[in-house]
Amino acid sequence: MDKGTVFGLGVALGGILVGDVLEGGSIMAIIQPTAAMIVGLGAIGATMTQFPFDTFMRTMKNMKLIFGEAPDRSHEVIEEIVKYATTARKEGILALEPLAAKASDPFLGRAINMAVDGVDAVAMRESLDASVHHVEQDGEDEAKVWEAIGGYAPTVGIIGAVLGLIVVMGNLNDIAKVGHGIATAFVATIYGVGVANLFALPAAGKIKLKTRTKVAFYNIMLEGALAIQQGMNPKLVRERLLAMAPHTGGHGDAKAEAAA
Repeated sequence: MDKGTVFGLGVALGGILVGDVLEGGSIMAIIQPTAAMIVGLGAIGATMTQFPFDTFMRTMKNMKLIFGEAPDRSHEVIEEIVKYATTARKEGILALEPLAAKASDPFLGRAINMAVDGVDAVAMRESLDASVHHVEQDGEDEAKVWEAIGGYAPTVGIIGAVLGLIVVMGNLNDIAKVGHGIATAFVATIYGVGVANLFALPAAGKIKLKTRTKVAFYNIMLEGALAIQQGMNPKLVRERLLAMAPHTGGHGDAKAEAAA
């Protein structure tokens, strides 16, 4: 569970609701299912119109990127690559062939196999770079979907408010209904702005950050496999890859230095 997402939403919503109550408002007054339906379905429908259906559905299925917290495996993989480099130096690169099938990540196994097969370094980089670019592009597309939802939600909220005011205008003969209707109408605007700024836009930013970390992880494996192919000294391999790893000042570095 991503504590930042959960706590962030809790703090934001809690602050707004508590502030509303302190100002004399009522939480029940802003619970309007119809306004939520207008904003939610309106923003989602507009976003589905903008993006290919497969891209939209992939984004919805990958909401775990927003709420889930994947462990940082970069230092673990660096040590795995260093072991491969040590084996290649001692026993020859062909000794890595049976180890590639047991690699902790399929991408790493593929990269090691290419090195074992003697694929040209340029061709190897181009092939693996294409896979990394695909991962990066998918992440960017998913972030753009959430940015689109964040862009459409406030506008759809205004549409909901206008629809509510139209209903109000039909009841001008009843002052009590007019006041209540105006208050209800503006709830849709609150929902639209809230969805955009409390969830959709922050979610887009979080996906961008996690995609950047994932791409860095893949690049570590790519550069590690190329270093093994070049016969680089295992210690130099570790130093090169640690320089690429995110959060290199943490516990992972201490373990890496101890292993060295």
